[in-house]
Amino acid sequence: MAQALEAAVSRLEAAVGRLEALESRLAAGGGGVKSERFPDAANLELESAGAPSVAAFEELVSASVGRVMAAAEKIGGQVLEASKLIKEAFEEERKIVRAISQCKEPSMEELQKLVHPLALLLMKAHSLTEGRRTDAFNNVKVIAESLQSLSWVVYTKQSGMPKPISQVEESWQSAEFYNNKVLIEFRAKNPDQAEWAKAIKELFFPGLRDYVKQFHATGPSWNPKGVEVKQYLEGPAPPKVPKAPSPPGPPPPPGPPPLPTAAAPVPAAAGASKPSMSAVFKDINKGGSVTSGLRKVTDDMKTKNRAERPGFVQASEKTSNVAVTQPKASTPVFELQLDRKWVVENQTNNKEIIISECNPRQSVYIFGCKGSVIQIRGKVNNVTFDKCSKTGLVFKDVVAACEVVNCTSVEVQCQGMAPTIAVDNTNGCQLYLSTESLKASITTAKSSEINVLVPGSTAEDDYVEHALPEQFVNVYEDGRFVTTPVAHSGG
Repeated sequence: MAQALEAAVSRLEAAVGRLEALESRLAAGGGGVKSERFPDAANLELESAGAPSVAAFEELVSASVGRVMAAAEKIGGQVLEASKLIKEAFEEERKIVRAISQCKEPSMEELQKLVHPLALLLMKAHSLTEGRRTDAFNNVKVIAESLQSLSWVVYTKQSGMPKPISQVEESWQSAEFYNNKVLIEFRAKNPDQAEWAKAIKELFFPGLRDYVKQFHATGPSWNPKGVEVKQYLEGPAPPKVPKAPSPPGPPPPPGPPPLPTAAAPVPAAAGASKPSMSAVFKDINKGGSVTSGLRKVTDDMKTKNRAERPGFVQASEKTSNVAVTQPKASTPVFELQLDRKWVVENQTNNKEIIISECNPRQSVYIFGCKGSVIQIRGKVNNVTFDKCSKTGLVFKDVVAACEVVNCTSVEVQCQGMAPTIAVDNTNGCQLYLSTESLKASITTAKSSEINVLVPGSTAEDDYVEHALPEQFVNVYEDGRFVTTPVAHSGG
């Protein structure tokens, strides 16, 4: 109780200090003089700081974001560096929340300028999840997915986005998949990681969700009596000081000779504006489907097929000494690192990869393989199958889990025990289970064409194939949503 009271007093003193500093700064800058382009500029920031929605957001940032950063500092490394994006993103969100309390609803162009710094941070967080997977991948993925909830500030009825509460809830549901992985992996061996996972969950759910529900449930609560966002961003104009007239200078030198007449640049069309920021946020959320709407390039449009391009060589003119640059292939890797982690990377058309000398303390990480087959003939702690295509994986027993992520057209066969199998962001996975692994917990997210094959009733029977659902129906009943999978039946 004493600690809570002391924290409240500290926050109150900090708020009073900010207001006193602002008041003295305004007094020094001209007292109550109003700016012609920014009415009531002297009182704007004071009013913003006192708005209930702003005060509640300040409370959320100081309490919950601080807890996340404290846990991240104990962990250090990439977790700390990625967590700094949370702090930066909430600082930018704080500026937007203040603008919402003091400004009229802006045009799309003004809104885009207001949220541009936040959009850059969200894209930066998403970029950290790309490329080779690191030990902090799950933490970074939690950050990238959860920060998408901050895009509720660009919601309008015409944006096509979910309402603010739904945006926060859906973003956290995507993040929670990875947050649970962090809890499962570190709950026993690293309390700081577990504390970080709990803190970031409370920040977004219920923290941000409850804040949005209280103040912005149907959309950002812009101030109909406020100022324009453009004026808010520009700030108060400095007072005009009359300048003494300067003596006339010497006459200017004669101008240069006229230049040859060139075609005047064509002005941009009035209707051609930059894409709206809501569209940017929607594209970030779409992930790999961002390019789905691009126009197809036909053969006659490709540079290599255009006869008028400089240096074009007809087929009959080609000679054998023309150098052709091929992309450099990544180096294949197959090794045991520090006696704890088997690494299989960038193997192509290699169907003879066998890991036989392994033990339950070791993990297996398979990355970037194509047209290959990897066999694990022993019990290991966990197996990660990452960014592989047209590749097969056969393993005996795993202690923790087998994870299939970012893969395309792969086959996975468990010949022994596997308590958990997770399939994430994968298109096409044939999963074969043994009799011992029928009770495995299979989790899927952002995946399609996932088929599970189980043994028949007798040893002589063929495997029986089951397709995992990809579509779901959500119905609101008795105060909550009930979700059921869509079952398709053929004729």
